[in-house]
Amino acid sequence: MKFSYYPGCTLKTRAAELDVAARQAAEALGVIMEELPEWQCCGAVYPIARDELATRLSAVRALDGAKRLKNPLLTLCSACHHVIKRVNNDMQTDDDMRAKVNSYMDLDDPYSGETKVVHYLEMLRDEIGFDKIRERVTQPMKGRRISAYYGCMLLRPSTVMRFDNPENPSILEDFIAALGAEPIRYPYRNECCGGYISIEARDVAREMSRKIMNSAVKRGADTIITACPVCLYNLNENGTGEVPVVYFTELLAESLGVKEPEGGLVHAR
Repeated sequence: MKFSYYPGCTLKTRAAELDVAARQAAEALGVIMEELPEWQCCGAVYPIARDELATRLSAVRALDGAKRLKNPLLTLCSACHHVIKRVNNDMQTDDDMRAKVNSYMDLDDPYSGETKVVHYLEMLRDEIGFDKIRERVTQPMKGRRISAYYGCMLLRPSTVMRFDNPENPSILEDFIAALGAEPIRYPYRNECCGGYISIEARDVAREMSRKIMNSAVKRGADTIITACPVCLYNLNENGTGEVPVVYFTELLAESLGVKEPEGGLVHAR
């Protein structure tokens, strides 16, 4: 099973744990993640203006690169996945934008949205299957009570993202159960954490983050997992601090018994 892989900027810096654990777990599961050569920042925020072309171009380059390699494009960061998936939809459905982008990029073979964009969680669910993952677990997380935090970007707009039910998602809870832990459902698991306003409206972001964490803790969670570097940073910096917030790939690698190069297990922080 082979994918072209778009890591994104943050996974090379502040969110390195998300990337490293994902690669280690993928190798253990027989998945090849071939990093795209010379990828560029996706822009981190999807441009709403229909005449804004420049900020879409790096996403199109990544999509076209995967097309030329004849691979699906695997993403991991929630923000990157959101931007790339929506830009791909633009290239599929907006004739005017598609013509302008292709004219600007001067591609030998114009790009029209042919690449399939797959988030790592979708790969686990749809390509491998959670039942298979359950069979591969060597260190089941029995006794752990883990809550999933989805945030905004994986789920909405649901007509484009098609990731899961935006009001009552289950993919992360199914993932948690496959690792042998108990998934703890709670209100606010698919609400915004305020990450994008944490600089200019810290008090508002703090209130939003604490509401999320309090809800999970009241229902007995001992850990919160997420796929989003912005959400992880905001919940850890502005939340209550009562439970750790970690990347879902860290728990996957730990459950699979994957070792880091220096010989230690990948542990939740």
